Amino acid sequence: MHSTDLALLLVRLVVGGTLIAHGVNHWLGGGKIAGTARWFSGLGLRYGTVQAWLSVVTEIGAGALLILGLLTPAACAAVVSVMLIAGWLAHRPNGFFVFREGYEYVLVLGVVALALAVLGPGSASIDAAAEITIAGWTGGALALGLGLAGTVALLVACWRPEPADTPSEAAATGDRS
Repeated sequence: MHSTDLALLLVRLVVGGTLIAHGVNHWLGGGKIAGTARWFSGLGLRYGTVQAWLSVVTEIGAGALLILGLLTPAACAAVVSVMLIAGWLAHRPNGFFVFREGYEYVLVLGVVALALAVLGPGSASIDAAAEITIAGWTGGALALGLGLAGTVALLVACWRPEPADTPSEAAATGDRS
C-alpha cells in the first residue's frame, strides 16, 4: 500500500468513526432522541424529532460510507452539510474556539471531508475496487455542491429562528438593553 493510500485510509477511518460515534450519541447518549430533538428545536429547527433522526441516520450512514470508501463524494457531501448546519446554527454565535462552543471543530471536519472528496478514497476502498472513484475537481465539486444544496434545503424548509426584538417590542416589555 502506498503511503498516500494509507493516509487516506486513516483519514476515512477517523472521520468516519467520529461521525458514527456522534450519530450514536445523538441516538442513545444523554438525552437520547428526545433530548436531541429538544436541542434542535431550541436552535430554531422545526420538526425536532425528525431532525434528530435525520442527523442520526446521516452521521452514521456517512461515517460508514467513509470507512468503507464507498460513494466517497456523497459521503463527504453529507459531512459537509452536517458540519455547515452545526456550524451555522449551534457554533457560529460562539466564535471560533471549540472550548467556547465555537465552530473550530466542525470547520476542521467539514474541510477534511472536502479535501477527501478532492483526493479520493485511495486504493483501500470499495470505490477503487469497483472502479467508481470520483476525485479531483469533480469529486470536490460534487461534495461541496451537494453539501451546500442539502444545507440550504434543510434551512429553507425547517429553520425558523426566533425573531429579534424590534424597538417597539422592547419598549412594550420595558427592555432597555
